[in-house]
Amino acid sequence: MARRRPFKRRADGGLDVRLSKPEREVLASIAPELRELLTGGDDDALRRLFPPAYADDPDAESDYRSLVHDELLRKRLDDLDLLEQTADATQLTAEEAEQWMHAINGLRLVLGTRLDVGEDLDAVEPDDPDAGAHALYEYLGYLLEMLLTGLRP
Repeated sequence: MARRRPFKRRADGGLDVRLSKPEREVLASIAPELRELLTGGDDDALRRLFPPAYADDPDAESDYRSLVHDELLRKRLDDLDLLEQTADATQLTAEEAEQWMHAINGLRLVLGTRLDVGEDLDAVEPDDPDAGAHALYEYLGYLLEMLLTGLRP
């Protein structure tokens, strides 16, 4: 049975959102978790959200971070706020859909870092303690793909 696409492009470039109530609840509930990590300080799971620009030059890296980190953090927090506020929306503008993509991608990157996901995704056994987190990781990847497909003209 083919799954209905969760996003359908409208003539104005925005998207109709056709997610179930549980899917919307998941998105609304995980956004605050990432916000807490982002505002809580230095967590190793955030390294993929803010990769070093100058890994071999600590001084240049420090200068770079002092210039851009606050703006990057603000943008990520704004994207999460929008995702949480519009999780029940039946329509998104193209700009809102892009913010959803950024927020979902951030969530997926942090979750993937926590799960130590590599290039090759191995099957996870149902009794694995991280099976739920792996399922969420894959679902977020699916949503990203569907958002991109929906936004494509």
